[in-house]
Amino acid sequence: MIKDILVHIPTERPMRAAIDGAVSLAASFNARLDAVSVGYVATNTAYLVDGGAAVASVFEMERERAMERALTALAVFEAEAKSVGISYACHPVAAMPADAAGSVGAMARLYDLSIVLQPDRSQGSFDNDLSREILFQAGGPVLFLPHIFRGALKARRIGICWDGSRVAARAVRDAVPFLAKAEEIVVIALNEADAVPAEASTKDLARHLARHGLSTRTIGLSAARADIQPTILSLAADEDLNLLVMGGYGHSRLQESFLGGVTRAMLEAMTVPTLMSH
Repeated sequence: MIKDILVHIPTERPMRAAIDGAVSLAASFNARLDAVSVGYVATNTAYLVDGGAAVASVFEMERERAMERALTALAVFEAEAKSVGISYACHPVAAMPADAAGSVGAMARLYDLSIVLQPDRSQGSFDNDLSREILFQAGGPVLFLPHIFRGALKARRIGICWDGSRVAARAVRDAVPFLAKAEEIVVIALNEADAVPAEASTKDLARHLARHGLSTRTIGLSAARADIQPTILSLAADEDLNLLVMGGYGHSRLQESFLGGVTRAMLEAMTVPTLMSH
């Protein structure tokens, strides 16, 4: 059951996709939607001038400008949330990027779902880094919306990317509220004979979901490792899937994100909203 959702509203990138997807999803689940937006304080502010008082003054001016950017982004979100009539709250943050990642990551741990925008590699932005950090730090499911996404999120046809791993299993459990509302569930098994443990086969997954009253259809495919992500997206297009569910591989160390190959490729070129769990 999804009762509360956190959405990150970017300040350095177009925000329409995040707002449209989050507001529509909160309305469909009748869930509270809290929005957080970060105005980033330049990390080199302290080096602009000499003298303690002068440094403090420059930093405070930069922090105020950063807070204004966060409030401006949240004002757009608030107008949409009010028009739909959902329960919501706004959380503006002004902080240096590393501090923002820790704060928002900790905040996400107390929500049933976090929603972020797909990182856009064509734009250098701290908002890109924050999306990835939420995946690693939230301790729960993160819904990535493609930056090309527009309109309401309708997860009627869902694809589960299954490899029998711990993170894939976590993603399936986290996706149950979505699966319960789906019209069709497609289990996507890539290289099952070589990659999926016999004790966690797609047949076992289907039996598990059947005990929850969920029927599935399995599609088995073979692909070289470099072709896994495009194969998944090609199948998603052929099957007209509205949502993908998959494990998020990688880790965060000393504020640097290290993504698994398929996860990285999916975030770089996703065309379908994707629910990931780490």
